[in-house]
Amino acid sequence: MDYIRSFAIVMFCFLLGQGIQHLTHLPIPGSIIGLFLLFFGLVTGICKTKWVDKTCNLLIKHMALLFVPVGVGLMNYLGLIEHNATIIFASTLGSTLIVLLVIGLALHHKEKES
Repeated sequence: MDYIRSFAIVMFCFLLGQGIQHLTHLPIPGSIIGLFLLFFGLVTGICKTKWVDKTCNLLIKHMALLFVPVGVGLMNYLGLIEHNATIIFASTLGSTLIVLLVIGLALHHKEKES
């Protein structure tokens, strides 16, 4: 019964996100909107963690398998990726460095307070 409730809550958030995206035509995928809705529900206490932990643990356990369709789908765009490889590499490297810098500064600031 826990799996059914857990799956139903996750799917409800997903479908609600899809519906919001479809009605508002936001440039954000409906699955991401649903993820934010689930996050909001967990943070506010509307949705208890124990209600969704079964499905979430199952999805995390098999996460690598969920990336296979995305990886195969990228093969359709190898020419586009090859044409923009420099830009992709530069943005990946740049964003990684920015994240490392921000985390380092935040940690430094946090340790200075303590």
